[in-house]
Amino acid sequence: MRFIRRFEETLLALFEEGVLNGTTHACIGQEANAVAVMEHLIAEDHVFSNHRCHGHYLARTGDAPGLLAEIMGKESGVCRGVGGSQHICAPGFKSNGVQGGIVPAAAGIALAAQLDGASRVSVVFIGDGTLGEGLLYETLNVAALWRLPLLVVCEDNRWAQSTPVAVNLAGSMAGRFTAFGIPVREIDSTDVMELRAAAGAEVEAVRGGAGPRVLLVHTYRLCHHSKSDDERPAEEIAARWPLEPLVVHGRRLTDAQRRTVDDEVDSAVAEVVATVRALP
Repeated sequence: MRFIRRFEETLLALFEEGVLNGTTHACIGQEANAVAVMEHLIAEDHVFSNHRCHGHYLARTGDAPGLLAEIMGKESGVCRGVGGSQHICAPGFKSNGVQGGIVPAAAGIALAAQLDGASRVSVVFIGDGTLGEGLLYETLNVAALWRLPLLVVCEDNRWAQSTPVAVNLAGSMAGRFTAFGIPVREIDSTDVMELRAAAGAEVEAVRGGAGPRVLLVHTYRLCHHSKSDDERPAEEIAARWPLEPLVVHGRRLTDAQRRTVDDEVDSAVAEVVATVRALP
């Protein structure tokens, strides 16, 4: 989690420096979700992400040089520099910046696994904003009917860009899925250990043939939506910092352990940046 946080903080600094172009969507405050889910996946599983994909990609692959090179538009990037921050295509990992656009692909890969008789699962990360996309519900219908090995991880960070959930979503989030007979495990937490246990149970159920399931995580995005745009009340954001994943899990560590982690991460990220800067 600390590595993901530092990597994205560095990305934002590189934008300020003028090294990067376009935009980027950081997951600062949501790192625990990625780490908790990825721990339970095997090499053959497939992960699908969205515009806020860096944490998912790093937790899944550890390929920080490839990701940074991609965002910097370099030939050595994951997609040779043409996918950028939002559109990653790597073995076992795909992301798409179109809200809900990656969900049918995730279901398709889940169907392929089912037809192969394989035990691999397909995991797709969506946000609360995606709950307004009709394509999602078409896919849920098919996934439920065919009992596909699909786990939907819905990261509800309370805001769809600049629109709060309260004025954007009718009914309950869980009800959007249970309407199709898909079980939902709902958790309001930033504690990586609590999330780890919940994610493990859901991955195990899907892998065991239980059909599609949903892990609905109520979390919070501490950073702006994209680089610098943020219309949320400052006091709301300030109230969430004491509850963020690194603080919560950090209480389990000694001061010395935290310093060691921070030093190792800072050194590792600095090495990645130096290496990628020198690439063509």
